[in-house]
Amino acid sequence: MSEVLPVDPTTTIRAETSQVDPDTCKFTVSRTVHPGGPFFFDSKDRASGSPLVERLFALPGVSHVLVAETVVTVGKDPSVAWSALKSAIGAAIRTQLLTGVPAIFEAPHNAGARGRTDGEIRACVQELLDREVNRSIASHGGKISIIDVRNGNLFIAMSGGCQGCAASSVTLRHGFEVMVRRVAPEIVDIVDTTDHAAGEKPFYQRTV
Repeated sequence: MSEVLPVDPTTTIRAETSQVDPDTCKFTVSRTVHPGGPFFFDSKDRASGSPLVERLFALPGVSHVLVAETVVTVGKDPSVAWSALKSAIGAAIRTQLLTGVPAIFEAPHNAGARGRTDGEIRACVQELLDREVNRSIASHGGKISIIDVRNGNLFIAMSGGCQGCAASSVTLRHGFEVMVRRVAPEIVDIVDTTDHAAGEKPFYQRTV
């Protein structure tokens, strides 16, 4: 579900609730909220010194915040409804933008806000692949490999029975992506680089 929240005559915020995780919502702003990132905050303590994130954690039910360029992704407690929280988050982002004060202060005491390095994230996701994901899809003759982790984007490729498989998008979006979000919430997007048209033995073939 997506809706546009008014900010000012020249700025809009589009709120989009994740279909994979209903307790996560992405707020895409038509101007830069904070350059760089991703910057991940999983508690009020880590938000100290970052004005926008402090505003967001002051709202009841906010559990984590991810800021990257023009996107603010917010996670909430399952007991809290988005109906009231979305407008409050939009207002907090609007207020911060109007102040002209940086949304995040990158100071030594707040260094942890940026989260792990790309290498650390890659190692974490690789462990997930080795421990759970590839063991599971191996029964279908499939495998997922990491191509790169860069600027909050995870680039992967599918091989074996997953290459060209009609159910590959389901495997990726409703299985793998959910697991990745749990171990590496810093990941902004998962990019499938697989040439599915070249798959010779897909586990599920499309029927005409």
